[in-house]
Amino acid sequence: MNFITAGESHGPCLTGIIDHFPAGLTVDIEKINQALAQRQKGYGRGGRMKIEQDKVQILSGIRHQKTMGSPITFQIENRDFKNWQKEMSALEPYETKRGVYTPRPGHADLVGGIKYGQEDMRNVLERSSARETAMRVAIGALCTQLLEVLGITLQGRVFQIGPVKDLVVEDEFTTHNDLRVVHEAVAEEMKNWIQKAKEEGTTLGGGIEVIVKGMPAGVGDYTQWNRKLDARLSYAVMSINAMKGVTFGDGISLIQSFGKDVMDEIAWKEEEGYYRLSNHLGGIEGGMSTGMPIRLQAYMKPIPTQYHPLQTVDVRTKEIYQASVERSDHCAVPSASYVVEAVVATTLVEILCEQFTSDTVEQLKEAVEKQRKRGQDL
Repeated sequence: MNFITAGESHGPCLTGIIDHFPAGLTVDIEKINQALAQRQKGYGRGGRMKIEQDKVQILSGIRHQKTMGSPITFQIENRDFKNWQKEMSALEPYETKRGVYTPRPGHADLVGGIKYGQEDMRNVLERSSARETAMRVAIGALCTQLLEVLGITLQGRVFQIGPVKDLVVEDEFTTHNDLRVVHEAVAEEMKNWIQKAKEEGTTLGGGIEVIVKGMPAGVGDYTQWNRKLDARLSYAVMSINAMKGVTFGDGISLIQSFGKDVMDEIAWKEEEGYYRLSNHLGGIEGGMSTGMPIRLQAYMKPIPTQYHPLQTVDVRTKEIYQASVERSDHCAVPSASYVVEAVVATTLVEILCEQFTSDTVEQLKEAVEKQRKRGQDL
């Protein structure tokens, strides 16, 4: 299974094409739309979320609610396009009042302009915008439905915004607020920091954790660097806008520990086979799943757009200028948690479909169950 996305932030729509997806999955479109709605929520979001109400349209690959094995095409309308039709026209001659010539520090603006020879960096920011992640959430929601059939579930949470941490390490947790954190007292402190950022015209980043349960042991590969499970997951998560780091299990704190304290000791029971007495390494050893919950953390930088603009250079005159201001969020970490969860789901489906026979859902389900049994019988 693989996919591509296309579309600009203020263009007519976003498009996604998913190829080699197993045939026979019953698709619940409302679950996809629910995931899109969750991405648009969260304390600290900007004004565009009041404009867009994302819904997926299915253009191919699904018939009578079931995947067919042929390429699946998703489309999401950009409702804000009605305000940008002249500026984003594909065919009208270039004549714009919304050109971007003062690149924002921390964004793709300048280096994208250098790479593709674009003086008007709207041609860069329209595609490099996090708007693209709406389509990846839709694709991830489809993949999540397939994983559920395979007995694999995902759950995400926010564990840090700015300096405020919500350090829960249990594999079972509940989030019930618009920051997607576990403890309400921590949520209130985080909101205070987001409000402070808003008042100062700046932004905040944070940390996101996704826990995957039900993955059989032996998914991934140690024999080649590019087939390692943690490498694939890291690569995918780092492709999300503003992500600056990925860790697993106890993460960076592992470097402070003795090996004897953080290697997950192995045990065996007849009813469940091999298991670990702890999960410091986050369910992955040697580039393969161990059968324990996979714990992945992603670290998001503050959004580059500042409402009190930073110094930059006007690319036309080379004079010092203030960076451009695009409509943006003060904190998008809660929203990004749904994106990370979706990207993890998509990557797991890609890997499972590569490793096992997957023309149909039943073939893949049978192969995954066989792999689970192998973990008990070895």
